Formats: sequence, structure tokens, C-alpha cells
Amino acid sequence: MLRLIAIPFFIVLLWQAEGGHSLAAGILFAAASTTDWLDGYLARRFQVQSRFGRIADPLADRVLITSAVLLLLWHDRLPLIAVVLLLGRDLILFAGFKLAAERGYELSVVYIGKTATFILMVALTCVMVTEPDADWPLVAVWVGVALAIAAGAVYVVTVGRLVLGRSSADR
Repeated sequence: MLRLIAIPFFIVLLWQAEGGHSLAAGILFAAASTTDWLDGYLARRFQVQSRFGRIADPLADRVLITSAVLLLLWHDRLPLIAVVLLLGRDLILFAGFKLAAERGYELSVVYIGKTATFILMVALTCVMVTEPDADWPLVAVWVGVALAIAAGAVYVVTVGRLVLGRSSADR
């Protein structure tokens, strides 16, 4: 919930940032991103998991990352192709999760997806807190994009196997 609450404040800070460079937005984004790790750790530590958490956690990640990506694109800090790839992947995954859920399947998070999210969160923070002419954070963004695409491919194959396997078994 903290991540979701932080998002509007983050958006305002980054929206108003000169050239997409904002230490305040970067700190808030990093703090909100840290709650992703913290809530996962606490849920595992105390064995407290809920259906709400399984839905809200990845949703909060996607909304936080998507808002950062769109605002950084608006500030001309990210290449359009990186944004298109990330948003396209998210739309495909959303459709796949919906399809899987309609058939009664729940998909679990894969390690490569967690890694991609972590790298994207760190990389986007670095883009925000560095000067607009710094290119090195974009290398980390591209690593995150590549891992996100790979994780998306794993999910697509998994959903495909579940759906096609169930469909052929139903006949």
C-alpha cells in the first residue's frame, strides 16, 4: 500500500523536475521501490500471504515503473523504443494473466522477473538522480529491459502451455 500511496507524490515531483533530474523524485522512487523487497521479505518471514498481496504487489510495481518510464520519456531521458518494449511487454503479460486466471491458473513470480524489476528500479532511480547528459544509467535500463523481455517470454510460454495443454485435454 505504501508504494501505491507514494506514486502520486512521485509523479508530481518528477513531472516538475527540470529535465527529468530530481534528487527528491529519485529518493521517493527508491524508497517506494524498497517497499517491494520489504513486503516480500516480511510476507515470507512471517508466512503471511494473501490474494490481495499477490495482485497488489505486482500491480504496484508496474504502476510505479510505468509512471517513471512515461515521465522520463516525457523529459526525453529514455529512448522511445525502451518504453515501447516495456509497455508492450506489460500489456501482453496483462492479457496472459487474465487468460490464465479465467482458466483457474495462478502464475507465480519467476526469479528473472524479480531481477528485472530490481534492475529497472535501480536503473530508473539512477536516471532520475543523474544529470540529463549522463549516459551510463541507460546501460542499466537496457539490461533491465532485456531481462524484463526474457521474463515476459517465460510467462508467455508458461501461459501458452497451460492454456494449450488444458484446451487439448478438454477435447
